[in-house]
Amino acid sequence: MIQQLYELTKGLKIDKVVGIESRGFIFGAMLAERLNAGFVLLRKPGKLPAETEKEFYDLEYGRDSIEIHKDAINPRDKVLIHDDLLATGGTAKAAIKLVEKLGGEVVQVLFLIELSFLKGREKLKGYNVKSLIDYTGE
Repeated sequence: MIQQLYELTKGLKIDKVVGIESRGFIFGAMLAERLNAGFVLLRKPGKLPAETEKEFYDLEYGRDSIEIHKDAINPRDKVLIHDDLLATGGTAKAAIKLVEKLGGEVVQVLFLIELSFLKGREKLKGYNVKSLIDYTGE
């Protein structure tokens, strides 16, 4: 799987890979190593030790937030965001907002699995979104 995910990044210049808690850490870290890029954790509130930026997003059942270290992304960094699953797109959209708030440029949003029947990709219009496996719900 890691090789197939890596193949989806071919030709992209990537400075940092942002992995979304927590399953995004697994392949995100491996992708960062293969891409010779830095790895950044995007975590639930209160888990990061240094000063953070926070972004709220809606869930099917309520509201949540994620955080990133304020110094994790440099202005003009080329960033790949990785998570295991694209469902409704709320978490990924929040991740994009955090990266852009810190001055980074999102060059790709990459998922292992996409539940396309939930239409999460629609929240990510204008971004390079890729997924390895697509469940259509049929």
